[in-house]
Amino acid sequence: MSNPISRPTRRTVLRGAGVAMALPWLESLPALGGEGAAPAAPPKRFAALFMGNGISPDHWWAKGSGSAMELGTSLQPLAPLRAKMNVVNGLFNKQATGVGIHPGMTGNMLSGAPLQKGAVLKGGVSMDQVLAARLGEDTPQASLVLGCEQPITGYHESNFSMAYSSQISWRDAASPVPMEVYPSLAFDSLFDNQGSRRTQSILDRVKEHAAEVEKQLGRADRAKLDEYLTSVREVERGVRRARAMKDKADDRARDKGQPTLAMPRPDNGLPEDIREHMRLMCDIIALAFQADKTRVATLLLCRDLSGLFYPFLDVRSAHHPASHDDRSEAYQRVAHYYVSQLAYLANRLEAMKEGEGTVLDSSCLMFLSNMWSGSRHDNSKVPLLLVGGLGGALETGRVFDYRDKGDENRRLCSLYLSIMGKMGVELDHFGDADTRLAGL
Repeated sequence: MSNPISRPTRRTVLRGAGVAMALPWLESLPALGGEGAAPAAPPKRFAALFMGNGISPDHWWAKGSGSAMELGTSLQPLAPLRAKMNVVNGLFNKQATGVGIHPGMTGNMLSGAPLQKGAVLKGGVSMDQVLAARLGEDTPQASLVLGCEQPITGYHESNFSMAYSSQISWRDAASPVPMEVYPSLAFDSLFDNQGSRRTQSILDRVKEHAAEVEKQLGRADRAKLDEYLTSVREVERGVRRARAMKDKADDRARDKGQPTLAMPRPDNGLPEDIREHMRLMCDIIALAFQADKTRVATLLLCRDLSGLFYPFLDVRSAHHPASHDDRSEAYQRVAHYYVSQLAYLANRLEAMKEGEGTVLDSSCLMFLSNMWSGSRHDNSKVPLLLVGGLGGALETGRVFDYRDKGDENRRLCSLYLSIMGKMGVELDHFGDADTRLAGL
């Protein structure tokens, strides 16, 4: 670079041709104030991961506390992190009950607002976007809204729009936040990767600037920088494959005169192997949190009425029909697989050192589904997991059970009020709740 940094901050941005790469918090670079300076403590982050159509009820349980917590089969992927997680049982989303199955159970998962039937969408702002509006000024991106399955259109037999089944993040009562399903485009947004050089390695384009920064670092931070760049390189390799698939799909769509997303997977350029797709999206969230690109994210792993298949799990049916047999061994494998995605992201964040702790220590990852039982379409309670302690604001290693606390004391939106409050966003009410969740 002809103009290496002269006033470094702990949140340094490497720049190259058509690309900008934010770095993690580097202790040996002085925080000099001004744009890019590090906060006094690591920032708090929040991510919601959603799985449609419920879990495996017989295998979704936990008891005990801390490192001695016992976990049901579906929760076993989180066993190494049990001291940093909370299992929350018995909460419900009042406005999603008694309205009909599927879309009406899903479109307000993060808002708690009543949904309107018919041609006009009407719900409420989701809690991730409330956080984004309050915290987004401190980061280059207010939030990341990602998905591993494209939205569906039309109407359900309950007369709710399928948009409610396909989206969990809503910017206002009538508009979902555009959800990015292509890993290559999500990656590009993370690194401001633009123009005709998008297919070239971003690390190659910033290597001169990286070399200048490395000269100013202590030994520990040099190791941290090397680990970060290695991680980016590994994700970039996966993105390169995904980009090639999308480019081919765009060419096919152009030849057929139809939108790319109107074609079935994998003709639409989405990775055929959903394991690759989900891991890439988790990797992108992890990098975004580590580099403080954003502090808020949602990941729709699979939508309600999902059509995803799991040949690697030896499950013959697509996700939605498989959920109608949710006490089967096959669907238990599906639920276990989705928890393993949460565990993957949590472990990625746990491996990222930051200050005296890790990025996971300053985060809250929330995993939830819109139903407890897909066979009965039962959402009288929803499965919910929390991982991470929000910088000590959220005590972990606990199991909660609100089933016998009365409906007024088991509102999902009370949990959201609690999480937002612990992140510094104080609200008098949200959705159908005006009190925080007791005990959290």
